Amino acid sequence: MQTKIDEIARDVFRLSTCVPDAAPGGFTFNQFLLRADAPLLFHTGPRRMLPLVSEAIGKLIPIASLRYLAFGHVESDECGAMNELLALAPGAEVVHGALGCMVSLDDLSDRTPRRMADGEVLDLGGLRVRHIDTPHVPHNWEARVLFEESSRTLFCGDLLSQTGNGPALSDEDLVPLALGTEDVFGSTALAGSTAPTIRRLADLDPQTLAIMHGSSTAIRCAETLRRLADAYAERLQRDARRAA
Repeated sequence: MQTKIDEIARDVFRLSTCVPDAAPGGFTFNQFLLRADAPLLFHTGPRRMLPLVSEAIGKLIPIASLRYLAFGHVESDECGAMNELLALAPGAEVVHGALGCMVSLDDLSDRTPRRMADGEVLDLGGLRVRHIDTPHVPHNWEARVLFEESSRTLFCGDLLSQTGNGPALSDEDLVPLALGTEDVFGSTALAGSTAPTIRRLADLDPQTLAIMHGSSTAIRCAETLRRLADAYAERLQRDARRAA
């Protein structure tokens, strides 16, 4: 395996490692490095992937200069290497929503995490990221996303996941690909709040969708999110009819 580096928006770098046997056609595990005065890494990757991820980070910044570690929710592929990266970056701290800190990270993190309120903005010096709570979307109670305001990049976490090893930025329609991946994994927690939450993210009018598994995109981003929300609403209604 190798980790590829691509700049998908200004000072936003995708670090992508494809695991061939994780899904049909492979499955990418992507981290995003925001290169700023106070660099932020979104997703740490699992512990066993740290040698590849840390090498990629080192090609962009001194790894010891990392200031913030962030992720969508608490899973090994999102934060498995959290404590190892804290050891490599003595000035770094984990930033997450208050709920994620309360239920998991206050205990799991070797360094006390910083709690962020819904809508709170973190100034990285050159880039600004807004924390947005998205409980159970796509899954996990403590789920959240980040929105970088200057490039209008939405860090989507597991939303719009795709199998395969596509390009860093795709001009394909990602919705059918994401729904096909949902059929494989069934990872989305469908509820009445799922579609409205995704539509609120579309209202941010993002210009780039930074996606954890699969290609990111810089075309029709708000439309893509709204169509994904509509598809999930239809699936929820279908499941309700079947259960009736």
